[in-house]
Amino acid sequence: MVDDLSTGHADAIPDGCKFVEADIASAAGELLAEQFDGVLHFAAKSLVGESMEQPQKYWQGNVVTSLRLLDAMREHGTPRLVFSSTAATYGEPESSPITEDLPTRPTNTYGATKLAIDHAITSYASAHGIGAVSLRYFNVAGAHGAFGERHAVETHLIPIVLQVALGQREQVQIFGEDWPTADGTCVRDYIHVTDLADAHLLALENATSGQHRIYNLGNGTGFSVKQVIDTCREVTGHPIPAQVAPRRAGDPATLVASSQRARAELGWQPQRADLGVIVGDAWEFTRARHAS
Repeated sequence: MVDDLSTGHADAIPDGCKFVEADIASAAGELLAEQFDGVLHFAAKSLVGESMEQPQKYWQGNVVTSLRLLDAMREHGTPRLVFSSTAATYGEPESSPITEDLPTRPTNTYGATKLAIDHAITSYASAHGIGAVSLRYFNVAGAHGAFGERHAVETHLIPIVLQVALGQREQVQIFGEDWPTADGTCVRDYIHVTDLADAHLLALENATSGQHRIYNLGNGTGFSVKQVIDTCREVTGHPIPAQVAPRRAGDPATLVASSQRARAELGWQPQRADLGVIVGDAWEFTRARHAS
């Protein structure tokens, strides 16, 4: 495991895991010389707002770093790669559920850098025989035991709502309640982090030399902002005050993934698709962190 800990946490490293604190851009060559069966590439700068204000940080930290990793894999004959891509590559999609054949039109620098890496992976797979899989995440949530969301700058809805339940925020904001959805609030697809982990193992097993395959990962079911808040109220027993705020520019009304390709080709099947389970696991993790 390699991490520069710029946004990661040393206490989240599993027992028995060999850990190297380094930037993969500088460490990849030396490490891959040890001959590994494959690489799971999770490292990225991932704040949308920051990516628009500091694009150089994202082109350098995401794209340049990934190119150096791909070169190290080519040099040392590392055969397989699983890459963390994102739904942000689609931008504002033409239809929903979102399938992998829809146009990719990212609306922010973060999404653009991830799409650029996907293009580079396609080239390296074709030219150098790497078996590669990109997994385009939708909204990852939940927790797995002692491992959950811990961001210095929190932008994800479920952790923000749970912070209200803990008293760390006064209320949660709902950005618009006049969207063309059933209850007027935006709809998003949430995937449990453990289901996401299962998909990575299946992707690694199914990576095929010379091919780069891309899969969307989501539940295929959308939940509205109000549904998320109501579920958090039920799970936590807290009233969780909410305030309606103006719409945010660029927010699509609905973003839901079609994961049919991943189910058909990888044999992936989400086991924790229920929103109550997702929120419950996140709440258990959040309370434990708050109490420690």
